[in-house]
Amino acid sequence: MGRIGAFFDMDKTLIDENSGSLYMKRRYEQGEIGALELAKGLGAYLRYKAGVLDIVAWTQEMMREFAGQRVADVEGEAEAWMAEQLIAHVYPEARELVEYHQDEGHLVAIVSGSATFVVAPLARHLGIDHVLGTRLEEKEGRLTGAVVKPVCFEEGKIHWLSQLVEEQQVDLARSYFYSDSITDVPVLELVGHPVVVNPDPRLYREAARRQWPVRLFEPPTA
Repeated sequence: MGRIGAFFDMDKTLIDENSGSLYMKRRYEQGEIGALELAKGLGAYLRYKAGVLDIVAWTQEMMREFAGQRVADVEGEAEAWMAEQLIAHVYPEARELVEYHQDEGHLVAIVSGSATFVVAPLARHLGIDHVLGTRLEEKEGRLTGAVVKPVCFEEGKIHWLSQLVEEQQVDLARSYFYSDSITDVPVLELVGHPVVVNPDPRLYREAARRQWPVRLFEPPTA
């Protein structure tokens, strides 16, 4: 028998906000992007929630703006952002769940569509060793602006998760996946213990139909 895995989506599952929107707001406050870029990003998030955004194409477009930047600089900025802002958005119940699975000896991983440099600081904060996210191409210590395919979204999540499952000999039939989004139904179907957390309306209806457990986390307090 393989190990039990506990896989967590990030946005609205581990944290109470969309990490991409929070990151863009910080970059705007730092003067790295203008109001037009910020509005464009927030508009894309609203289209994503409405189910009308081509998330793969949008991700590839957004990542081009990092072309030429030093990997160390981007990762350092994301680490500072986590310490200053992101940590305050972690659901207490999510933190307890992560600790529970760690105490049980389960393999814990974050599986998110966000860029890995955004996900990794939160994983380190929570003591999570495995991070699956959208990977950016690097060359000689700098980002090229290209995305390593597939983007970690829908079938792309299954692609990267399957690699981790094989490498770590995880038994999916005894494993858990936690998510808030209807787009993660294909991943929820992979595990023996799908858990719906703070679901969007479409996922809530799907969970009710399939009799999947639903958990509603209280927002973190300041």
